Amino acid sequence: MLIAHRIALDLNNVQAIYMARAAGTARFAYNWALTEWKSQYEAWKLDSSQPKPTQAALRRQLNSIKRERFPWMLEVTKNAPQMAIIQLGQAFQNFFAGRSKYPQLRKKGVHDRFTLTNDQFNIDGCRMRIPNLGWVRMRESLRFAGKIMSATVSRVAERWFVSITVDAEDDSHLPKAENQGAVGVDLGVSALATLSTGEIITGAKSHKALLTRLQRLSRSFSRKQKGSENRKKAKGKLAKLHARIAAIRSDALHQLTTNLTRRFHIIGIEDL
Repeated sequence: MLIAHRIALDLNNVQAIYMARAAGTARFAYNWALTEWKSQYEAWKLDSSQPKPTQAALRRQLNSIKRERFPWMLEVTKNAPQMAIIQLGQAFQNFFAGRSKYPQLRKKGVHDRFTLTNDQFNIDGCRMRIPNLGWVRMRESLRFAGKIMSATVSRVAERWFVSITVDAEDDSHLPKAENQGAVGVDLGVSALATLSTGEIITGAKSHKALLTRLQRLSRSFSRKQKGSENRKKAKGKLAKLHARIAAIRSDALHQLTTNLTRRFHIIGIEDL
């Protein structure tokens, strides 16, 4: 069973710059491969003798030209561009299977992430070793036991996180139900959830509690001149607050789901 553990990273300035470069390299490789895929696919439709684009062929093509055209790619782990192109191939598989929309270009500040295969990093307690960088500190150690499959480093606001995927062989990490009872859950607006037992879960009101500050930072951001350093700083403060609101909401949902799975064996939810 594949399960992921998302851990915050404790980085210094040099390490944060490396992460930004690696994420930028992955984003560039993804967008470059998407552009090449479109042009090569159009050429293949006009002339079937032309090779049909694949992620493996695009990876070989990038490897053959990156030393001359994109030498800055060599400053970060080779996994950053290679895994980005593999992910593009998976995105096209999902598109042709009807499971997702056509892949779109990745944007800076929105898709700041890169992926490492399990042979390109090491975990030692609260430390993680990344190629061309060395050891970085994690806020906590990996909770799950099993074979480590991959790791994805991503940025939320100004914070960096690593999501480590583990192939866990047992389910000992799952909470055990205290009884074998059943419960129905009705999700609402005024209350987060209402249980069939009569219990009402109000949930966190993070947006309402921080609305005044959110409005102030939004006004401050809109008044800044586009392209200025002050606008960049204001954008960072606003993103940090949005991330805090999202984290409070996520924590409330995690507490609710954990509480339900520990107390009840069968959980019914209305299908809208």
